Order: sequence, then structure tokens, then C-alpha cells
Amino acid sequence: MGGPLRSWRLLGVEQGIVEGLERGEEGLRERLAHRLGLAPQELRGLRYARRSVDARRRRGGLRFVCHVEFILGARKRTPAMARLARSGRLVPAPRVGSLTLEAVARRGERIVVVGSGPAGVFAALAAARNGGRVDLIERGGPVERRAKRVVPFHRGGPLDPECNLLFGEGGAGTYSDGKLYTRVSDELEVPILEELVACGAPPEILFDSRAHLGTDRLHRMLPRLRSRLEELGVRFHFDTRLEGLVAREGPPRRVRAVRTSAGELVCDALILAVGHSARETWRNLAGQGVPFEAKPFQLGVRVEHPQELITAGRYGQGEEADLLGPAAYQLVARGGAETGGIHSFCMCPGGRMVASVSEAGLLCTNGMSNSSHSSRWANAALVTTFTPAEYGGGAGAPFAGVAFQRTLEESFFEAGGGDYAAPAQRVSDFLAGRESRGELVTSYPFGARSRLLEELLPERLTKALRTALPRFERAIPGFTGPQGLLVGIETRSSGPVRIPREEGRRTVRGWANLMAVGEGAGYAGGIMSAALDGARSALAWMEGV
Repeated sequence: MGGPLRSWRLLGVEQGIVEGLERGEEGLRERLAHRLGLAPQELRGLRYARRSVDARRRRGGLRFVCHVEFILGARKRTPAMARLARSGRLVPAPRVGSLTLEAVARRGERIVVVGSGPAGVFAALAAARNGGRVDLIERGGPVERRAKRVVPFHRGGPLDPECNLLFGEGGAGTYSDGKLYTRVSDELEVPILEELVACGAPPEILFDSRAHLGTDRLHRMLPRLRSRLEELGVRFHFDTRLEGLVAREGPPRRVRAVRTSAGELVCDALILAVGHSARETWRNLAGQGVPFEAKPFQLGVRVEHPQELITAGRYGQGEEADLLGPAAYQLVARGGAETGGIHSFCMCPGGRMVASVSEAGLLCTNGMSNSSHSSRWANAALVTTFTPAEYGGGAGAPFAGVAFQRTLEESFFEAGGGDYAAPAQRVSDFLAGRESRGELVTSYPFGARSRLLEELLPERLTKALRTALPRFERAIPGFTGPQGLLVGIETRSSGPVRIPREEGRRTVRGWANLMAVGEGAGYAGGIMSAALDGARSALAWMEGV
């Protein structure tokens, strides 16, 4: 079967749950060949590009809906293929990119990366793979030591402001759910996922629309990823804070070195990947002329249910539901001009809630789960977007969103009793406007204390939740019942600031060799989007853009 080849993608191929899980791609070959009017042996390079569960049609059973890529001889066409192409279901397969450049303009330059979250790690990987000499600094510790510093806090010990659920190797995502799905389509997504598979991630992340690593697996993967970077020459500097920039005046200004708690590092370029909670670092950088602006961000509350309620509401009962395991959900309720919409975020099936804080006296919740989803609880954030106009973040007030977050975090900390217990209310009681009575059972390690959340939340958020929750009940029966618990507050779903970039480039406005990437710069909203932004920026620099 010689001659030129061509790759195609067929959209919306349905496959039974049992067939998909037991026979996988091979079980798909005959179905796909019949639909395309081909002999099965003519399909080459068959693979899932995307696979998701369709739980809408209960009577016909649960189904997988798949996007499938395959390779054919370049001139091969059938009438069935022509019909599918006209309908938009058969399209050329998207190009897969590479983290290795064909031409490098800045080989041998010294690159300093600040932050070891996904944006920083993949910026460092892309730079080092293309000949950059990379130093990566991280204020927290490596994951092996980070765990030993995090556990005492959740057992009632003091909070470590330098190494916690937000700061340390892997960033905030290390102690979240390890979700890899993204709403963007980028040709670098596959090579980034392949790097993670090489470090121990399951191969299914290459196509699973709800790809998830789990906190436990991340703790095993991160040292392997670190070793891969060290083999490329990346030098890690843990427990090292960024304290300032040594810059040459412009315009444009140029970074010559960075001052750290462990000394000075000379650099030809600096990549800031500081994460969505680097409040002190932001202010220090702003004091040295790095521009910041306020941006819209999301905040809300956590909602927790017994996992069996969510799984039954999404999948029903039976063999297919058992094979799929704990169900996840993604809920959206569009609101009017007065309230705004609510959507679920960072849904953790079989997970638990944690106190995601880096400063004493503040309270912020988050969710996490292990790869086995073994907890009997399911939780998710229910968030809405607040704009600078609503929280006072106009010109000259770039950190008004941070102040807004902090005010809410302080009030929830105090309302919970000042010991990191979280104010909470049963969903049914919240909708009825009454305080919850009796014990509030939760996975949250510090416990929950009954409070009227409407007295603590911004008024618009309360209204938006009361509009959205009954709609979510229609999607998942029992969602608004007494088994549901609202726990507050969730303020770190996204960052409230942006570091503006030069038009058409990835350098910070007014700076020649400073880049800001990921969630802390306002250009990402999760592990994959942050990794993509970090890698893209490093590649652009090494390419000489």
C-alpha cells in the first residue's frame, strides 16, 4: 500500500459503552469502514481524537460520541466520504505541532523561568529543547517535600506561606484535580499530552474529553517530568523567591538579571509564570514598572453531594453506569443582565474539598480527587464572572480585584470561626432562605459551620445562584435537595489581573525580553491552557519572533 497518504477526521461517531471500553479502537474499525464505504483493511493509523459520554438518551442506552482520525491513500474517495465531507462531518485532520523548532534564532541564551506550574514547566521544556540554558525558580518545594509541609496544616498545624496548596512544584494544580480538558484547539496540545504520557499519565488523556490525572498520580509524574527537564539542562531552584528585577532602562526596558532569595541570576530573557495567587509578587513587579490591569474573574461557592446521587442522576443504573464509574457533570445556567450566569467549574467526582490558601487569616475552598475517584463525595465550584466595573477595577486600580477577593476571604474566615472551618448551608435551605440545622457532613477537613450565605456573598452572586440551582435540579434530580451542601468561598477559579503584552508579540508591553504567561498573567484558565501559553511564548522567543 505505497503512495502518498492523507489524514482525515470523522466527527460524531457513536459507539456503545461496553464496546468502547472493552474493544476500544479495534472495535471501531468495522463500524467506521462501513460508514465510509471502505474495506476495514484500507483504514490505516486509526485512533480516537476525542471521546465523550452522551448521557442524554436514556432509552437507547449511554453512548460514546467520538471524533476519529484515520489515514488513507491520498487519492482514495468514496461516495459516502463525499457525502460526509459535504455535511461537514468529514474534515482533514488538524495539524499536530511540535515542541522542537525547525530554526532556532536564540540558541544558547540564558532563560530564567519563574514558577513551576504547567505554564512555567512547559515554557522551560520548550526553551531547553531548542537550545536555551534554563534556570527555573520556585518559591515552594519539590513535590516530595511539599507534601510533608502541606499535610500538617490540614491536621490543624500552622500554615506555611511559602509551600502550601498553592505554592510549590506543579503549582496549584498539584493539589487540585489534574484536569486536562480545554476549550481551545491548539496544535501543541498533542505533544504536551504526549510528554505527560511519557511521565506516567494514562494514554487515554490523548482523547478523553474529560481527561483527568488525579492528585496521587500527579505526585508520581512530577518528579519524572522534572528529570526529563534536567536531562535537557534545566536547573531547578526550589525554595527560592523572586525578589526583584535588575533592568536596563528603555524604551523598551530590558531585564539583565533577577534578584532572588538565593542570589542573583543573569538572564537574556525572563518568563514569569507565577500563578493566579502571586499577590505579593505582582505588587513587587508593579513597583518596578511591570504593567498590570484589572480583568474579569470568576468567583462563587463549592457544592458537594454524595457521589452516588450524581452518578445516578447522570448515568442511571446498570452495567454501562458501573463500567463508567463515578460521573462528572458540566452545568451551565445563563442569566439575565441583572444576575449573570452560573456554571460549574473544576468538578471533582469521587473527590474532596480542601482549603486552598497561602496566607493566614483567609479562607478559599477548592476541590481535588485521586485517580481512582474513591471518595464517596462529589464537588464542584459554581461560579459567575465579576467585571472590573463591578468591583472598582478601573484605570489606575489594577489590584482592585485582589482587594475584592481578600475582603470576601477574610469575611468567610471570620464567619467560619477563625479556624479554617467553612461557612456552609444546605442547598435546599439556601433556596428557602433559612439557616441549616443539625450536623453538616462534608469532606472538607476543617469542617463546616452553618451560616446564612446570603449575608456573606455579593448580592448578585446570591441572586444568580438562586436562579441557576433549580435549573441544575432538572439536569440532575436531587441537586437542590437536602443532600446538597453549599460551602464558601471559591475566589481563585481565575485571576483578577492581566499583564498586557505587546500587540502581535508575547513580550510584556514596554519590555524587550520579559514575558508573562499562564493564569498569573491573565492568559489561561487551567492546566492545559496554561501549559500551551507557556510553551507558545518560549517557542516564540527561541524562534526570534
